[in-house]
Amino acid sequence: MTILIDRTTKVIVQGVTGAIGRSIAGRMMETGTAIVGGVTPGKGGETLGSLPIFDSCHEAVDQTGANASFMAVPPGAVLDACFEAIDAGIRTVVIYCEGVPVVDAVRIARFARDRGAIVIGPNAAGCISPGYANLSDLDDANINPGRVGIVSKSGTLTYEVADGLRRHRLGVSTIVCLGGDPVIATDHADVLRLFEADPDTDIVVLLGEIGGRSELAAADMLRTMTKPSVAFIAGRHAPAGRRMGHAGAIAASPSEDWLHKTQCLAAAGAIVVERLTDIAAAVADTHGRARLEHA
Repeated sequence: MTILIDRTTKVIVQGVTGAIGRSIAGRMMETGTAIVGGVTPGKGGETLGSLPIFDSCHEAVDQTGANASFMAVPPGAVLDACFEAIDAGIRTVVIYCEGVPVVDAVRIARFARDRGAIVIGPNAAGCISPGYANLSDLDDANINPGRVGIVSKSGTLTYEVADGLRRHRLGVSTIVCLGGDPVIATDHADVLRLFEADPDTDIVVLLGEIGGRSELAAADMLRTMTKPSVAFIAGRHAPAGRRMGHAGAIAASPSEDWLHKTQCLAAAGAIVVERLTDIAAAVADTHGRARLEHA
């Protein structure tokens, strides 16, 4: 079993006729994800190769049964596009673009929660369960299937970890890249809860960074989990008050800095590593010990 997506997931790409949407849709079709259509207002009835294009999500859902969306639309269009997708019955949405106004992100998070939908992002790479479905910009070819769950704010850091796991002959069950904006609709704790319930995930990797409180909520969740975890927080040497990469990667208070987050995660039982390159070895060691303990 997987979390969020599986072989039954039917995907549409909103903004499919733009450069990013076209690229993502093409790769999904090539790698086996069940992409059933695209949405671009005003271009309904056209096709992108064999892919039908619809004017709205309501039309797409009615005609294809779509239940997931990869959203590649401009920041100013995200609010309406996301509301439309959820209202049409889509329950898993990835918002790929960055620069979504914070007030829009807040409204999206509330609307999704009220409607029982999962929105990943804004500014999110998305999620992938290798061998099942890919609702992300991550390349299937670089990710081995396995039993390690990864929840991260960064797609780039996630690639490094997946490569390290592969070199240790390990793979991943599902990767969820949450996004690096100041307000995101789904946080680490939400995904940890899903991993805890997933029988095909044995151990979880948490990748975080300075800024925001997602990792602190994750620490609270880790205290209730039975599965082991390995954690890494980026931004150890970031100057105070300086944004580092992602829009949300700025420690606005001492509770959002590297030291406090790593201390909270360690106190919650996570194996906290100081270097990204140490994660795979820590996972291999922890995973091996856990299997022996449950043998």
